[in-house]
Amino acid sequence: MKISQRIDHAFKYALVICLSVSVLTTLFTIVMMAGESASFFKHIGLDDFIFGTQWTPLFSPQSFGVLPLVAGTFFIVIVGVLIFALPLGLMVAIFLSEFASLHLRNILKPTIEVLAGIPTVVYGYFALTFITPRLRFFIFDDIQVFNALSGAIVVGIMLIPMISSLCDDALSAVPLELRQGGHALGATQFEVITQIILPIASPRIIAAVILAVSRAVGETMAVTIAAGATPSLFVNPLESIQTMTSYIIQVSLGDAPSGGLIYQTCFAVGALLFLITLVFNIIGTKMLHKSKMVL
Repeated sequence: MKISQRIDHAFKYALVICLSVSVLTTLFTIVMMAGESASFFKHIGLDDFIFGTQWTPLFSPQSFGVLPLVAGTFFIVIVGVLIFALPLGLMVAIFLSEFASLHLRNILKPTIEVLAGIPTVVYGYFALTFITPRLRFFIFDDIQVFNALSGAIVVGIMLIPMISSLCDDALSAVPLELRQGGHALGATQFEVITQIILPIASPRIIAAVILAVSRAVGETMAVTIAAGATPSLFVNPLESIQTMTSYIIQVSLGDAPSGGLIYQTCFAVGALLFLITLVFNIIGTKMLHKSKMVL
């Protein structure tokens, strides 16, 4: 056997090993999470967990209703992704795709994507030391040090590179002939963008938003540092909240004994978080397949 063929075989086996490790790690994680969650639900009813409105597993009397954590998580998603990151990211993508020169695009796009490489813990302290003091000074006098609004804003800042990059790819995939045809019919640049490009690219844009939502749901350190650790079903943007990921961090850093009920709450919350993220990823993948059929 030639040396080149041996290298090809070795490379193939290395890829198979890497794939096997990834699959086995995922399966082991799912099995462990399912086992601990099953032990938790032997003590706490599923209805009480899903529909309960009080989350106080660390205090007496204990209550295990996860809705306050879900409410905090989806406040971060709605405000951080849909209200803050999506408009800014989409405008950045439109500028890069439709208005920026090639030279300017090659400068701006890597510069924006640098934001994605900053550790999330740095974003958390940025929210704590910069965003919250500015909100208190300019807008809200009574905002707390740890608050939901700062956590949502900083998560939105984190996701701007992701949304802008994916939306830029979606807009750039629209054939040039459609743009030229719109201009040939007398349409303005605004009309071409809003009535031709965006509708055609909308499946990929929606997929980008769904993937960003999935990323925001799983965000941990930035939200933990900026938003605090106070579960609340009725979220006040100026007060502390707690998300599902920040609760897992809180218990993981504590003294919860292994195998205890409090320890098992981490796996129950993690299982719910896994299911929510899985649903968003499936929807995003389907939207991407739909966009390929359209384009």
